[in-house]
Amino acid sequence: IFVRAQFDYDPLEDGLIPCAQAGIAFKTGDILQIISKDDHYWWQAQKDNAAGSAGLIPSPELQERRIAYMAMEKNKQEQDAEAERGCSSHTEGCDGSTVNCSIFGRKKKQYKDKYLAKHNAVFDQLDLVTYEEVVKLPYPAFQRKTLVLLGAHGVGRRQIKNTIIAKHPNKYAYPIPHTTRPPRNDEENGRNYYFVSHDEMMADIAANEYLEYGTHENAMYGTKLETIRKIHEEGKVAILDVEPQALKVLRTAEFAPYVVFIAAPVFQNIADCDGSLERLAKESDSLKQAYGHFFDLTIVNNEIDETIAQLEAAIERVHTTPQWVPVSWVY
Repeated sequence: IFVRAQFDYDPLEDGLIPCAQAGIAFKTGDILQIISKDDHYWWQAQKDNAAGSAGLIPSPELQERRIAYMAMEKNKQEQDAEAERGCSSHTEGCDGSTVNCSIFGRKKKQYKDKYLAKHNAVFDQLDLVTYEEVVKLPYPAFQRKTLVLLGAHGVGRRQIKNTIIAKHPNKYAYPIPHTTRPPRNDEENGRNYYFVSHDEMMADIAANEYLEYGTHENAMYGTKLETIRKIHEEGKVAILDVEPQALKVLRTAEFAPYVVFIAAPVFQNIADCDGSLERLAKESDSLKQAYGHFFDLTIVNNEIDETIAQLEAAIERVHTTPQWVPVSWVY
């Protein structure tokens, strides 16, 4: 059995491991061969193509318990801090007696949690990810069908996408979006947009026919799954610059995505960073923490031409070499 690690691990920093020297360190994305799962909490594994004997890694159950415990501790600390903030302004009742303000803190937190749970962007961060079983498929038996560009808003994904398509129009295409706004005089249906009625779009959304959608200036815009399938039928690779939540739909054998994270530029001098660049860096870090286990490649966009060259080289490797893919894509 082979798995892709979905978290970083260092046995020297793990207080639970029986013997730190017996453990093996790994990074998110490393391929591990599982040698033994006899122990409930500690599996034996070795890195793919690595010399040396097998070592200990935490089992999924142990790692999930660890993550859940850390999440509960963080939640408790937030509740305690919120209760203390509430007490600072409500320390006494009308008769001078002390009021138990922690009740208000808890109620507020519970309501907040229920509200946030409805939003995938936040809820996904609570997913317990450990290992993903993978299998190696030879070229050309397996081909990636979709190139997914993830990154913070404003990091340059649109320019990268447009440049790749302009340089290789016979290889890559971008799915034409649908919209409910009326066409302008110079616009033709199916060229830059597909124009549909609001009722039609809402019906298709209810039928789960859209990968993602949103509203801008009182009009709806969205990417329909059939437009991606049409690109595949033409023998091209579909390029998408989407929100990371779209991976829930895309990470299947049908779309077979290669996920590239475009990271924010690195600035050596903090004085070079204005407010927008600082926001870009923070959003980039947040995306990496929440979705890094889905990334097949990370490119730091320090210089656009260099980024595109790196991306083209990576795509060439992907389309000419064996690929590790989730078992669920095959069986």
